[in-house]
Amino acid sequence: MKTIEVPAKAQVSIESQAIFEGIQKKLGKVPNLYATIGYSSHALKGMLDFEGSLTASTMFTAKEREAINLIVSQVNSCDYCLAAHTALAQMRGFSKADTVDIRKAEVNDPKLSVIVNLAKSISSQKGAADAALLESFFSLGYTEAALIELIGLVALRTFTNYVYTNTAVPIDFPLAEKITFS
Repeated sequence: MKTIEVPAKAQVSIESQAIFEGIQKKLGKVPNLYATIGYSSHALKGMLDFEGSLTASTMFTAKEREAINLIVSQVNSCDYCLAAHTALAQMRGFSKADTVDIRKAEVNDPKLSVIVNLAKSISSQKGAADAALLESFFSLGYTEAALIELIGLVALRTFTNYVYTNTAVPIDFPLAEKITFS
């Protein structure tokens, strides 16, 4: 199998190099996964634009988005995204134990539990969410717009999960704890 290397800045297009500069300013580094996505400036720009648009929404809090990122990455067994989003979730106020509970879909908060379990259902069932979870989601006051954004968040994280799965780039975040997941 071909080994996919994390590209150096000079190995990607001028467009990707410009995007890398923006990422470097914002994050202080260009994470290996983003650099690898940078082989395609269109994919990198599209992913960042989609992420930026969903992040600007007020449908879900930053903590809720991180919970979605964690459960989707757990379903897809993406060690890279689990590492990155465990760190980000802790920066957003979750404890290490909270991140493990989210990844196990064992959340005590009823609202967060529905979000996590619906995201788990969508990702593990190739988009076909469990009808009872959809009903619970709507009964909590979520709208059709919120459902579409949740699906968008699942799709976005699935993209990065799949990039890692097919490239196995080195993880440049502290590794997430291994857990048993069903």
